[in-house]
Amino acid sequence: MKKNKVIFWVATILIVLWEGVMPLSTLLFAPEQATIGTKPLGYPDYFAYALIVCKVLGVIAIAYPKTPAKLKEWAYAGLTFNLIFAFISHACVDKNIGFMMMPLVVLGILAISYVYNQKIVAYRNGNS
Repeated sequence: MKKNKVIFWVATILIVLWEGVMPLSTLLFAPEQATIGTKPLGYPDYFAYALIVCKVLGVIAIAYPKTPAKLKEWAYAGLTFNLIFAFISHACVDKNIGFMMMPLVVLGILAISYVYNQKIVAYRNGNS
């Protein structure tokens, strides 16, 4: 069980840093850089700001242990959609393989967080 928790928390902390802390710190400390990733893809500026807010709320829901299960599921789903659509956007617009692969790598880490969260919940509920 301890191994499952360690894997969950390592993966979750990486997601919190990548999808929450980095975008929020960009918005707070370098707001002129907040649209640097979305503008070349053709998205309006307000989309970048909404995306940052949604990412931060999502990682809070995932990382906070007392988040209701259904809300946590929605947070995982929202972050998953975000990463899939980031891949699709880069594949269709700039075709930069590095920009295309990064969301998939983060998606893999998010999947690890999700799977190990499910294992922890199942153990807690006696369904190990």
